[in-house]
Parts: sequence; structure tokens; C-alpha cells
Amino acid sequence: MRGVLFYGRNDIRFSDDVQEPEIKVEDELIVDIAWCGICGSDLHEYLDGPIFFPKEGKGHELSNWKSPQCMGHEFSGIVKKVGPKVTKVKPGDHVVVEATSHCSDRKRFQRNNPRINTAVCSACKMGSTNICHYLGFCGLGVHDGALSERVSVSEEHVVRIPKSLPLDIAALVEPLSVAWHAVRISRFQEGDNALVLGAGPIGLATILALQGHKAGRIVVSEPAKIRRDQAEKLGASSVFNPMDYSSFDEGVGVLKSLSDEKGAGFKFSYDASGVPSTFKTSIDALGPNGMAVNIAIWPDKPVNFKPMDVTLEEKFYTGSMCYTVQDFEEVIDAIDKGLIDIEKCKQLITAKIKLEDTVEKGFLELINNKDVHIKILVSP
Repeated sequence: MRGVLFYGRNDIRFSDDVQEPEIKVEDELIVDIAWCGICGSDLHEYLDGPIFFPKEGKGHELSNWKSPQCMGHEFSGIVKKVGPKVTKVKPGDHVVVEATSHCSDRKRFQRNNPRINTAVCSACKMGSTNICHYLGFCGLGVHDGALSERVSVSEEHVVRIPKSLPLDIAALVEPLSVAWHAVRISRFQEGDNALVLGAGPIGLATILALQGHKAGRIVVSEPAKIRRDQAEKLGASSVFNPMDYSSFDEGVGVLKSLSDEKGAGFKFSYDASGVPSTFKTSIDALGPNGMAVNIAIWPDKPVNFKPMDVTLEEKFYTGSMCYTVQDFEEVIDAIDKGLIDIEKCKQLITAKIKLEDTVEKGFLELINNKDVHIKILVSP
């Protein structure tokens, strides 16, 4: 079949000779790919990898699969074939796939896998599979992904979608679930106000996730005008340019004044940028007992932090890591009920391309014109 393979840094290639996926375990199924989005993580692998992909010559900790592998983990499709123990879906069903791989996935990769009997990690024992000690992803190093014609997946990661949900919109369920998970674990309540730091794809998805949770006021801080405009179109209550202010403290003061009629500070903040200034803003712009949530994937570098910045007003700081099947189900339900506006979802899709054009019109286009695009979808 056709697919786009990751070989290493600055080396991804289209091929029409990729091995077809097979059902090797009884609860696996094969999905015909409809659409697959290109994620920021994919771009990081291309520019700086391997990160999630195994190092050259090495096998992934869960599967022992090595590169090259097909990329792609934000996808929708139609079930083509199911194993004998699959009960949740049948051929012809429209589905999305929760793309994580964790301890329970080892059973799928028994052949030549020296790690097949590794003990289940403490996170998976707790049911927190999204923070598995060996966490990996379909299309990001564990096994072939959806920048291809077909993919094999385990039933436990599959969520059926109504056929009324267009398959291109369905490919957005994965990035929306990243944002939904962050809002869900922060214990956000209907009517609460929120600050979103950064209006890239995940920041914009966070606006929709907050709307799905019936947020009150949503303020977005973003230096790029084109991104602020995109945030406004998605329904942000207010947008803020941090570059308009000569000092950090002045900017944070103005930002807090936008939180509510009293300017008391935000109940929640969600950092989708991951730079030192947004880390500090995410805490300083909160009101008493506020919760700062980091969604961004940071480089392996420390930041300056003063514990009294949280202690004095008993603020909270936490991280959010990817998603679970529950988040996929709740996002689909929110779209179905109109809590997440499907017309706003359509605004996230800025280009659709053929599989053969993934490198030039997908990866390189996003790298060279990142402010123009939100999400580029690929179809085989």
C-alpha cells in the first residue's frame, strides 16, 4: 500500500511499497483511512527527531518496532475487517482511534519482542493509561500510523462515531481530545472563566473544549495577529497581545483586568505555548485558588519558579498529558449535542491534500507558513 515513512531527522518519504497491516491478535481490526491530520508532534519528529520514534537501530519499548514506520496519529476511517473477538464495531462502521499505546498493548507485539513480559507500570495499574511509563503512539514509533491507506489497531482504542459526523471533522477529534482532557482534569465548572495562552492548533482547540464545557469568559493571549483573529472567529470573548506592553507586570495587570468585571484574575489558565513567559503568566494571571494547567510539550530545560507565587494565594499548577478513550467519547458527544460547534470545527481545517503530497504540501508548508495554517488534513 501507499504510506509516508519516518526514517529520521529531516528524512520522511512517500512510498507505494509499504507492507499491508494484518490482524495478528484476535481483538484487532483494520481501518481504511479517510483523513489524517499532521500534528505539531509530527513536525517536531521531522525537525528534531527521533523523539517519540525509537533511535536508529533500536526498537520501541512496547512493540520492539523499528523505523522506518508510517507516521500519522490524528485520524478517522471506516472499519474494513475485524478480528474474531472484536465486539464494539463491525465492517462499515465509521470510527476514530485514541492513538496512545501503553502496557496492555504489548500483547499485540509478541513476535521478537524481548519486552513482552515486562511488568505493568504503576500508572496503568491505576487506570491512568495516558501517563503509562512506556507511553507511545500509533504513528509515532510504536507501530505504523495513518499517513497511509490502512492501519491495524486494537479494539480498546477504537471509538465509533455517528455517520452524521463528517469524516474530515472526525479527524479533529484527536487534537480536540488533547484540549478536552486538560479542561476535564482541571475540574472546570460551567460558567467559570479561563485564560488560554497561545493560539496555535491546541490553543484554538482549547477554546472549543472550553465552550463544550459551557465556559463563561474565555480570554486568549497570543502575540501573532493572525492567530488572535482566528481565536476571535472561534468565539473567544477577548484577545490580548502581550507584546503591546513595555513590562511583563504591566501586561499581566491588564490581562487580569479582562478576567471578569472585578479584574480579580482567572479561575483557570491553560498554557498551550510552553515558553518561560507563558509559564509565569499562567500562574500570575490567576485569582486566589486558581488552577494553571500546562498542555504544552516543553524542551528538557528548567524554568525559574518562585514557590511563593502559588503559596500566597493557594494557587494550583498541574500538567495534562494527551487523552484517554473517555475524552474521545465526550468530544464526540459534545459535537453531537452542539456544545462544540461543527461549523467552528471546520474553521480549523486550512488545507486538504493527497497522501502523495504529504511532504511538500503538508510538512514543509506547515513549517514555512505555520501562521497561515491550523490543521492540514491528508487523504489517501
